[in-house]
Amino acid sequence: MTIVDVKRMTKGLVIQAWFRAVSVKRPEKRPILYSDRGSQYCSHAFARVLKQFDMKPSMSRKGNCYDNAPMESFWGTLKTEMVHHRKYASRKEAESEAREYIEIFYNRQRIQKRLGFCSPAAFERKYLIERNVAERFGFHY
Repeated sequence: MTIVDVKRMTKGLVIQAWFRAVSVKRPEKRPILYSDRGSQYCSHAFARVLKQFDMKPSMSRKGNCYDNAPMESFWGTLKTEMVHHRKYASRKEAESEAREYIEIFYNRQRIQKRLGFCSPAAFERKYLIERNVAERFGFHY
């Protein structure tokens, strides 16, 4: 895969990020992709990628951010807790801090009320354990 220009959020960048995410998570069932109506997500090329992986897009209606509430909430949290409190010396520094915030703090440490006061990583581990136990006893999640 060709490395794409990361200075702009192009459909190529979104497709590249999607392939990386899928290779790390390896979703089993038909996952849902929540996105806004950006041209990257509406492109035919990205639609083909989603179809290739049997993934379902969920896009907000025009002018209605509430259809995409999970992602809108995440971006609002990221901006409030990280971006608005700092001035970055370079784009590279901002990218590095955003990656650290998401991968280390947000996913592994930051507890969330809607996840039963667990971090996303702890919630996912708990879910996988419960699913495996249920499947051993013949129940399907």
